[in-house]
Amino acid sequence: MSKTRVVITGLGATTPLGGDVTSTWEGLLAGRSGARRLTDEWVQNLAVQIAAPVAVEPTDVIERVKARRLDRTAQLAVVAARQAWADSGLEDSGLDKERLGVAVASGIGGLHTTLANYDALQSNPRRVSPLAIPMLMPNSSAAYVSLELGAKAGVHTPVSACASGNEAIWLGLDQIRLGRADVVVAGGAEGAIMALPLAAFGMMQALSKRNDDPERASRPWDVDRDGFLLGEGAGILILESYEHAKARGAKIYAELAGAGISADGHDIAQPDPTGSGARRAMERALSEGDLTPADVFHINAHATSTPQGDIAESIAIRQALGKEADHAIATAPKSMIGHLLGGAGAVESVATVLALHHRVSPPTINVDKLDDQIELDVATEQRKLPDGDIAALNNSFGFGGHNAAIAFKSV
Repeated sequence: MSKTRVVITGLGATTPLGGDVTSTWEGLLAGRSGARRLTDEWVQNLAVQIAAPVAVEPTDVIERVKARRLDRTAQLAVVAARQAWADSGLEDSGLDKERLGVAVASGIGGLHTTLANYDALQSNPRRVSPLAIPMLMPNSSAAYVSLELGAKAGVHTPVSACASGNEAIWLGLDQIRLGRADVVVAGGAEGAIMALPLAAFGMMQALSKRNDDPERASRPWDVDRDGFLLGEGAGILILESYEHAKARGAKIYAELAGAGISADGHDIAQPDPTGSGARRAMERALSEGDLTPADVFHINAHATSTPQGDIAESIAIRQALGKEADHAIATAPKSMIGHLLGGAGAVESVATVLALHHRVSPPTINVDKLDDQIELDVATEQRKLPDGDIAALNNSFGFGGHNAAIAFKSV
């Protein structure tokens, strides 16, 4: 049975490297870090005092009245969605909004709102905001994006830890292929650089404690890696059926060929060390996209900079691609932007699409000595991708054993 072709016609992002797609992409290509030491008063007693906040505050972009009604995570999602929508050229296309869907993920959701209103509750219950529930609910980002655009085909919010952003793209792909929408606004957002997540992840020994050297703290695949760096931001892709995009003369960045979802069934926090779940996700993404390992020339790895996770993913990639992994360039944007949790897969999908579109793999920074157990072709500087029909994989894995791999194809 033939599958509906799905393409990407718009991109939006706000990240630690820049407030839009262009500045983020330029930062990735330049190997620039968005990490810094936090100076807020609340961070002073924490063991981990470094993170990668967004380069442009969302409240500098969104109208003041609107911003006050949105949690920080939703603010970031709206900023990225507005960019992607404008980039797609759909605003004046006459699109039937009953054929427009939304799938925007979050790993944690409205944590700023939750904690602020809990503090208010302790002093006086009447100080709790009447907007607290609409602001803190995990689907708030997707809901507000749909309200802005008038989307009526369906609004979805996967909450699958750090696999959430990729799962949202998978849901968007399915919506179009099942004939339920012609266009889906898909991606993820997270704004959770706060004391509680930093303390909690720190107690799990998941975060780097290189407080005196934040720009070199996130070091995927390096033998001295000691944990990830918490980041924030949002990434949005406009997914559109090829026929719909072609009919309106839209520009096309790349094709969304397939998606693979699996579960480890192993542990709530640690990945399966055999890599079998991640392998199955990648194999399914390629199979669904009618691709083979020989087609893959670029891998945007999950690569968080944790000792166990990086090795398990390397094993999985080798299992999924076999000897063809030798010509696939691996890159790890988290070395520069940190780990955006529910926004990670979405922002990194934007980067993967641009890598195919511009035929270049961004570098991975801070790899002073590659771990001997990482059997990948790791790009530590910009690398050109070949001409012709090629494919790329974007991996995202989350606590709970969630695995989501997305396969993109050049056009």
